[in-house]
Amino acid sequence: MSTNKDDQDRKVEGYTRALLEAGRAEGRATADLVQVQHAKKFSPEVLETLGAMQASEDVSLINDVAATFQELLEEEDKTLTVTVTTTMPLDDELRAKVTEKLEKNFNTQVYLIERVNPKILGGIVVEARDHRYDASVKTQLTHIKSRLSSDHVESEL
Repeated sequence: MSTNKDDQDRKVEGYTRALLEAGRAEGRATADLVQVQHAKKFSPEVLETLGAMQASEDVSLINDVAATFQELLEEEDKTLTVTVTTTMPLDDELRAKVTEKLEKNFNTQVYLIERVNPKILGGIVVEARDHRYDASVKTQLTHIKSRLSSDHVESEL
């Protein structure tokens, strides 16, 4: 039984050293460590697909595959996942209003993921279908500052 353990230990060390050396050669050993830590969460199907893509030299298609996967998944499940960021948690009444408005705008059932970020100062940020709709106070103030500091506004004053 210790022979199996020894074989396993050798394999682990071999894989680890190969990753470490490749990462060092490319100047990204720490980044590779983070990726390996995330990879342990991958399902066997994801690992198999990535392996097939690597073998076919199609790794550059990963972003396209991920986007298409999301599209196909959304076609099957008509519920749209929408991330909503506010400065404070939504109460039940506001959550219902936001959900109703988004379902009307997107013409589909909506599943809200709620985030709280006091740095936006107020307002709301909505993220859905790879788009970001930013109606936060922070962004509005940034736009006002930009307009006031532009040459066009200064020349009118």
